[in-house]
Amino acid sequence: MFAYKPTLPHVLNRLRSLYERRAQDQIFAVMETPSRAIAEFRARYTEGYCDAPDPAERIAFWDRHFSERATIDDDSVPSAYLSEMDQGLYGGLIDGDVQFMADPDTGWISSMVAPILEDWSQLDRLHLDRSHPWFDRYLNQLRIFAEGAAGKFGVSHFILIDGLNFVFELVGATQTYLSLYERPDEVRRAVELAFEINVAVQSAFFENATGPEGGTCSNMVQWIPGRIVSESVDPFHMTSINTLEEWGRGPAERIFRQFDGGVVHIHGNGRHLLQTVAGFNGLKAIFLGDDRGFPKAFDVLRDIQQRTGDMPLVVQVPHDAFVAALERHELAGGVLYKVGDVSDVDAANRLMERVREYRV
Repeated sequence: MFAYKPTLPHVLNRLRSLYERRAQDQIFAVMETPSRAIAEFRARYTEGYCDAPDPAERIAFWDRHFSERATIDDDSVPSAYLSEMDQGLYGGLIDGDVQFMADPDTGWISSMVAPILEDWSQLDRLHLDRSHPWFDRYLNQLRIFAEGAAGKFGVSHFILIDGLNFVFELVGATQTYLSLYERPDEVRRAVELAFEINVAVQSAFFENATGPEGGTCSNMVQWIPGRIVSESVDPFHMTSINTLEEWGRGPAERIFRQFDGGVVHIHGNGRHLLQTVAGFNGLKAIFLGDDRGFPKAFDVLRDIQQRTGDMPLVVQVPHDAFVAALERHELAGGVLYKVGDVSDVDAANRLMERVREYRV
């Protein structure tokens, strides 16, 4: 079904078993090998602010990148990520000043906005306008990506900016936290607007970029059955579980119900939230991020699974650490491992033979 993934039907069957929680005795893996496309991007861009990119140029980057991976027989599903719409789209739709940033290590050009409101009195002027230039810009890039990927690879869902993430865009992080206590009514109104905007954005995505077998291509989990959104609980990484319960669970579960569920990512400083987040109704999987100053998720995976139960997890791990654990038969099941620093395609495919044979 994808020219750049000849084994796609087999991979979809494997991933379906993982995300339907029928594969607790198995392991899954994505093999990350050197990319010439990313090397070329790195030679062209330095880290930091850059001009708005040409969508045609961006889909050409993804085409080059995934064409290199076409012979890797792993559990990956190639899909282009609309990183240019990653955060800036939502702020742009309410007239925020969108800035673009290049990341030479990933080949991404992402976007963000500075706080939009000077104070809460300006909230009343904000509303969703589907004729806004940024919505047209989004639909145009989505069309270019869908056409450029057709028959070769997919288009990944991209992050929601709802709940407190959206409030961050309005007034900044510090004022958001203060407003939970000082201006809770305004925060609730902003969260309601965020829901309306995010539903419009994500509905447009699913209308234009349906994944294979009616599923969703995902930079977080590769592919997953149904129309699945990518939620963020980042604002709660620095709060208590009680704050997550009061301000985070409701908006997340609400938008999960609007579609067919969701996935989340959790950074190192948010792992105290794992048990609570794993209990969100409609949650299908968790991507575990690694951050400086915290143990690698792979190194504490058994402890994490004690808190997340049979929730499918995605974890990053260096090649040598993965192979060592595999040889000791210590790899936890029900997990998709993103194996970094694999030397080449042949090494990746040899290792995948062992992955498919492995049983916990």
